[in-house]
Amino acid sequence: MNNPLDFAKKKTILVVDDTPDNLTLMAGLLKDEYRVKLANNGEKALAAVRGPSPPDLILLDIMMPGLSGYEVCEQLKADPETRRIPIIFLTAMTAAEDEKKGLDLGAADYITKPISPPIVMARVKTQLENKAAADFLRDQAEYLRTEVEKQTRLVSAIQDVTILAMASLAETRDSDTGNHIRRTQYYVQELAHRLKDHPRFRAFLTPDNIELLFKSAPLHDIGKVGIPDRILLKPGRFEPEEMEIMKTHTTLGRDAIVHAETALSIEVDFLTMAKEIAYSHQEKWDGSGYPEGLSGDDIPISARLMAVADVYDALISRRVYKEGMPHEKAVAIIQQGSGSHFDPDVADAFMEAAEVFRDIARRYADSDTDLEQKAAYQAVARG
Repeated sequence: MNNPLDFAKKKTILVVDDTPDNLTLMAGLLKDEYRVKLANNGEKALAAVRGPSPPDLILLDIMMPGLSGYEVCEQLKADPETRRIPIIFLTAMTAAEDEKKGLDLGAADYITKPISPPIVMARVKTQLENKAAADFLRDQAEYLRTEVEKQTRLVSAIQDVTILAMASLAETRDSDTGNHIRRTQYYVQELAHRLKDHPRFRAFLTPDNIELLFKSAPLHDIGKVGIPDRILLKPGRFEPEEMEIMKTHTTLGRDAIVHAETALSIEVDFLTMAKEIAYSHQEKWDGSGYPEGLSGDDIPISARLMAVADVYDALISRRVYKEGMPHEKAVAIIQQGSGSHFDPDVADAFMEAAEVFRDIARRYADSDTDLEQKAAYQAVARG
């Protein structure tokens, strides 16, 4: 008695032939080693292949009424769902050009009638083994692709967590809220997308770099963790000596990131842009900024984008010590700063995106609770 489990493991062969005697012959030859399905024309063959249990291999006659074997093969090879099923033509057509046509259509093999049973069985076995190997390699490739995607997502998540953790550390001591970090991310991203096809920026603003810009933007003020509370939390204007100390936050920020890299004994690619932004976002186009007094194109592009984003948000944001400026007035100040404070092309991109900036600001607006919590923290910190 046959074991049902053994039968379930058998490969399925679809035999397609319009001659009943040929179908009977092939079924008798194959049935001990394979599950056999039969079809007496091309239309039934297509229905069987496209059904819920497609065969593992097809033995296909060529000369049939209706759809020929060539046409059946052509349709199956054109369909992504069925193209990988091996087809062996089993035909009385013996001309070399007939065999070439079948192989050109994608058939795996070509056997002429009258058949030799051992040859048929050997060819069937070979093609099933080839298909099993190809399926295994394809499954392995898909598994590896999935694993690579999973690891890539994990690395990206680690990057996000690292940056946001570092940014949050600075944010807890700064007068800015967490929403300032979120807003500046989207401002920078918007500017980058506006400028990605500009001749001056095209080479730098690749999709990967735009993603890194978005990730790195929260670290622009990481250096403020090193500024004393008496200065960082001062509600009024800074004295000259206080301002000089405040300016060091750019160097402190860059050095903090460099220190993290040094501790790992490697240069971390995704932090390169973060270092640029932290160190140079207070530089001005005309050279009057800090810490190095860089001007023009000597200022990293990442920092030039951040400068516009940071200034706009500082102008419109309400803080415990000031009211926010109207959007229109902030836009006018950015426009006035074009060519002096800001890269003119970046300022132009901002002008084009001004309404988008307004929408971002509204979407991530600070709540009264945010400001109250900040005020309470600062009161405690000041003693």
